[in-house]
Amino acid sequence: MSDAASPILVGRTSELRVLIEAMTHPPAVVLVEGEAGIGKTRLVHAALDRLVSGDRPVLLGYCHQIREPFPYGPVVEALREVADRLPAAEALNPVTGALRDYLPELSHMLPPSPPWLNDLRAERHRLFRAMRALLAAVGPALLVIEDLHWADDGTRELLRFLTDQPPEGLTVVATYRREDLSTPGLPLGRTYRRPPGTTSLVIPLRPLDAPEVNSLACALLNRPDLPPAFVARLHERTAGIPFVVEEVVRSLPDAEGPDALDRAGVPLLLREAMAERMAALSPAAVSAVQAAAVLRLPVGEQLITTVGGDSAGLGQALRAGVLHEHPGGRYGFRHALAQQAVYDAIPGPDRRLAHERAMAALAAVTPPPLVQLAFHSRQAGDIGAWLRHGRAAADQAAALGDTALAIEVLDGMLADPDLPEPDRGPLSLALSRLDTTGLSHQRVERLMRRLLRDDFLSREVRGEARLNLGMVLCNQGGDSSTGRPEILAAVAELHDRPALAARGLAGLAMPEWGTESLATHAEWMARAEELIATADDPGLAAAVLVNRVAFQMSIGSPDAFTVAATLPVADPSTAVRREVARGYCNLHDSATTLGHYAAAEAFGRQGQRLAAESGALYPAHTVQVSTTRRRWLTGQWEGLRDQAIALVELSTEAPDAWLVLGSLALATGDWEEARRYLYNAGMDAPDARYVPVAVAAAGGLIELHLARGALEHAVTEAVQAVARLRRKGVWVWGAYLVPSAVTALARAGRVQEGAELVAEFADGIAGRLAPAAHAALDHARGALAADRRPAEAADFFARAREAYEALPQPYTAARVGESEARARLALGDRSAAPVLAELAERFGALGATHDAARCRRALRDLGVESPLPRGRKGGAGPLSPREKEVARLVALGRTNREIADVLFLSTRTVETHVATVLRKLGLRSRTEIAPPF
Repeated sequence: MSDAASPILVGRTSELRVLIEAMTHPPAVVLVEGEAGIGKTRLVHAALDRLVSGDRPVLLGYCHQIREPFPYGPVVEALREVADRLPAAEALNPVTGALRDYLPELSHMLPPSPPWLNDLRAERHRLFRAMRALLAAVGPALLVIEDLHWADDGTRELLRFLTDQPPEGLTVVATYRREDLSTPGLPLGRTYRRPPGTTSLVIPLRPLDAPEVNSLACALLNRPDLPPAFVARLHERTAGIPFVVEEVVRSLPDAEGPDALDRAGVPLLLREAMAERMAALSPAAVSAVQAAAVLRLPVGEQLITTVGGDSAGLGQALRAGVLHEHPGGRYGFRHALAQQAVYDAIPGPDRRLAHERAMAALAAVTPPPLVQLAFHSRQAGDIGAWLRHGRAAADQAAALGDTALAIEVLDGMLADPDLPEPDRGPLSLALSRLDTTGLSHQRVERLMRRLLRDDFLSREVRGEARLNLGMVLCNQGGDSSTGRPEILAAVAELHDRPALAARGLAGLAMPEWGTESLATHAEWMARAEELIATADDPGLAAAVLVNRVAFQMSIGSPDAFTVAATLPVADPSTAVRREVARGYCNLHDSATTLGHYAAAEAFGRQGQRLAAESGALYPAHTVQVSTTRRRWLTGQWEGLRDQAIALVELSTEAPDAWLVLGSLALATGDWEEARRYLYNAGMDAPDARYVPVAVAAAGGLIELHLARGALEHAVTEAVQAVARLRRKGVWVWGAYLVPSAVTALARAGRVQEGAELVAEFADGIAGRLAPAAHAALDHARGALAADRRPAEAADFFARAREAYEALPQPYTAARVGESEARARLALGDRSAAPVLAELAERFGALGATHDAARCRRALRDLGVESPLPRGRKGGAGPLSPREKEVARLVALGRTNREIADVLFLSTRTVETHVATVLRKLGLRSRTEIAPPF
């Protein structure tokens, strides 16, 4: 419930002006912050009342303190109001068809439902896109979400998606109490960064001062002034909270003298003000009000009558202003403070009986509202029913994907001092076993740490809970440096449960995480297999087998594909198939790293199919993330940047997507973006991140330093990254690092060091099924010989190019082909010049504009013309390809000098291009040039 609009608004002139300004200049994101009763809703509705009627749709959504599983419910509720603004279905973005199941009343106005994607993460992203597209279609629009502090994680993630890239005409306004946020200080769940061109405001509301309390009381009492002593006492007793001021003043019989508060027995607190108002009601109305207080949520007339026991009182309670009508024919309090005041005044035995009546009434509802039943059971003192309904509510929420609600229910039960001791362990394990994603894993981590600090858990339960916590930290949290010690501690606590200990050891055995050597990982794997051999648990045995298969593939073992073929795909057990789904998804990732792209794609399809069948959400997400890296490597760049951005919008734990964004930025010469993305891919804390991607990100950083002429930085990065790879000992992952590192060392004159690295790399990948690494070996050998032995370098580069083309890795093949052509030109072979021209075309076709410009610069230095495709001549014609690239860099804020460096042009030439772009676009200033280009 939230504070409803009132015609009286005092002390908010500047806040109101700022809010109206933001509402009328979309896109905008406005967060209205304040404690209960401070007037957040009153301010928002006052602003809405001052807008031109019908100028734009106002879409209202409400978050509730007690809610049943319905992710995104407040936004869906708001979208139901767009019917009269929707264009014809054929004019809508087809993606809006994904909303048919969520908005059945609008389904006849929406495009057909798109086919299921067999990937829950992809489905969620499509749903988010559909909501954004629908809001864009009815814009300009105002989306108001009340009481964001009670929002589920899904709603917060959806709002963050909408506010990160708001439609042009959308203004989002959200109200919340800072002190009640689930993540302190973060109303949207994580830090909000204002996108360019979007107004972003936080409007904090403070209590009223004494003069403002005077103005409000005068307006309520219809008086021009009030005695100063009266006002001072009123301000003191209400703390300047407008809702409390209003309720206290309305309880006064008059205010004729300075002692009016004392003469009238004016309440010191709101609960006494509500008691004063309740005293004027009939018994039937009191029963209705008390029933509404017990039920907490706005509900229908029938439910209030059933719980209150009298059908005659609701109307009087509404006419007296104690209860208020809410949308959808529901009735409740105007504010949670009023509800609590009435509830607290009900005698304990009467409260218990009312909760029992609420239980009986809600049990007859289909489907039963399990969260409300659990709440009323607990308040009625029925511990058995509370446990039964609470567990069922958590299970239902988890099954519907509302993990945040499942966590909330279980946490509330575990925090209850009356929870029977035998139930604490099972509930703790249920909490730790939740398949958490997004914001939820952070909450599970906090709660599990709190539970593990207590001493009520048995050693076995503690060990399993700690194991699950460690797995969540490593997998969903991407924090192996914190998660792995938890797993190690859990293994020690699980010595009487060898199967679970084996599961923990098998997790530690995955070499992609941590700083331990390959030999240590192999020891852990062997211990896990030894322990699981004595256990009779098919699900855990499958988990260990899956990790063995993943281990073999990740290091390029010769028997990797043979071992992978042993996975029990058709096992009748859902638990086993869920593990097999995880195995195939891991195989997709490892095969991508090794360069087995056709096999990787097949593994990914199988993994996603099994994940969809068995409900394994997280493994399916890993395929989606690592697919971006496979698309990058194999040259499938069309739409790749948008896909990667969509993934990182939904989850920061998407290292492959960050790597792809960094690599794409390198290929287009966006140096600052490349640096930021590569750091997010794992270079911010390489020892704690996913090692194969962190290794590749280090290779990208070396390339970035080399491209910017920062040779010393390149060498430093190379030495550090190679040391980490050497410590790990999985040299097949060096395919994306060693060639860049050798190039940096050779250019710095550290040829011997580079030669030793090449030899070590060759030994490390010998006998491994790692085609990408073997291609990289010839690439590194060519880089080592490039400056001193061009003929030898050309031969190595040629072999590497052929190997990359066979994989295929078209971008890397083109890069190596360029090195080969330059080596042949150094030998005086002018026939290599046309090869550079061809490579410039290949780079351009991929979208690697920086590489294409570098090749054309080399051709100009040779005196060979390599003209770009041109658009039509004329001042108002379309931009040429070169002009588009210049415009894109200008829109990103690059200076002419920086653009010249990226495109290998002179500053004067860039100035000419910028002038042409402005003329063709009809603009006066470069600051008016906006993406996309």
